[in-house]
Amino acid sequence: MKIEQIYTGCLSQGAYYIESNREVAIIDPLREIKPYLEKAKEDNAKIKYIFETHFHADFVSGHVTLAKETGANIIYGPNANPSFEAIIAKDSQEFPLGNITIIALHTPGHTMESTTYLLKDANGKDHAIFSGDTLFLGDVGRPDLAQKAAHLTQEQLAEKLYDSLRTKIMPLADDVIVYPAHGAGSACGKNMMKETVDTLGNQKKMNYALRADMTKEEFVKEVTEGLLPPPLYFPLNVKMNKEGYEDLDKIIEQGTTPLSPDAFEALANETGAVVLDVRHQNEYVKGHIPRSIFIGIDGGFAPWVGALIADVKQPILLVAPEGRVEETITRLSRVGFDNTLGYLDGSFAAWKKASKDYDTITSISALEFKNIMTNEDVPVFDVRKESEFVAEHVEKANNSPLDFINDYLTEFPEDKNFYVHCAGGYRSVIAASILKSRGIHNLIDIAGGYKDIKESGIKTTNYVCPSTLK
Repeated sequence: MKIEQIYTGCLSQGAYYIESNREVAIIDPLREIKPYLEKAKEDNAKIKYIFETHFHADFVSGHVTLAKETGANIIYGPNANPSFEAIIAKDSQEFPLGNITIIALHTPGHTMESTTYLLKDANGKDHAIFSGDTLFLGDVGRPDLAQKAAHLTQEQLAEKLYDSLRTKIMPLADDVIVYPAHGAGSACGKNMMKETVDTLGNQKKMNYALRADMTKEEFVKEVTEGLLPPPLYFPLNVKMNKEGYEDLDKIIEQGTTPLSPDAFEALANETGAVVLDVRHQNEYVKGHIPRSIFIGIDGGFAPWVGALIADVKQPILLVAPEGRVEETITRLSRVGFDNTLGYLDGSFAAWKKASKDYDTITSISALEFKNIMTNEDVPVFDVRKESEFVAEHVEKANNSPLDFINDYLTEFPEDKNFYVHCAGGYRSVIAASILKSRGIHNLIDIAGGYKDIKESGIKTTNYVCPSTLK
């Protein structure tokens, strides 16, 4: 028996490859299916099942294409209603795989179809659970995403999650291995550990949601407390996962259309496409196409695209580093953004060579910022998450989290320069690009972010009255 976790850091997502006696099951595959096909070929094995723990909201799964390529059965838990052919498992239904067995345990709460898959080894012993978004390491799945589809409140879904955990998962032995669908950084939970594999026994000890003496009322309160609004692209990804989508090969073929600067500019004007610049933030600051949006490929790329562009049907034109266009299109497709129309051939250097207008962002070091603050009282906007801001921030700074930057546009001063920073310099440039695209140009980025600010000795505070937070 072989179990391999295929973890994608950009999405904080874990897919799983399970092989036994030349039969393979894939759990929660990503949209690009080549890695699974290659692994099966190496093992001289056949992909028999594609298990989905639920209809994912934060990424587009590869189940439809993988089933078409391999003939494998797609399996969902009870209550699932996909538009394509699939096996809708009954609670406790068994699926033989080589010398092992995978059992569907219906665990509603995150969504109503949420299902945990229990793997029994060749001796019939409980070996591992693939818990999807039902149980994370250090947390559980948020119960507010499926309210509309389930016709239930988040509190009612949390109650179902409480029952699922205590009747299906907590009775299992402590040595059972937990393989979740996500780790720290995912928007599907709020308190996940950085580790991606653990034992159930350890989770029973340290996961707040698995406390043995916890009442249902306490669970509901703790699980629903502090939930931020989900990213706007989530429902659109659910729709794609339920109804199907175009093959990735077609998406890549369209998106890898090279465009000269003139053709790029004309197409942007004709289609209203978002010009998405995915180079490093240091390059973007020095020069970029006016009104383009920066989201660097080497940061938390796909989730930020989903959160800030939101509409998966939005036409996109790419400014990408040389040799990374296909990678960018693939990563966009992971979160359902399939409408890339082409890319700037020669990247930004070609735009400058064509003598096209371009814009820049004023960026200063933390030491320069310290000197300015010593001599004058200047407005500072911290675009980190509220939790980061509350933990510690520049004294008198304003918190305008990047996730909701459009809600704060009226708060940025019009008559004087203001300063923007994040933790390390990535998010602040995203924020700056959005503000400039909205016509707000009197901003100055602090390169290096809060890390450099703190090292410079600028006065900070680690407390803010919650009533002042938005």
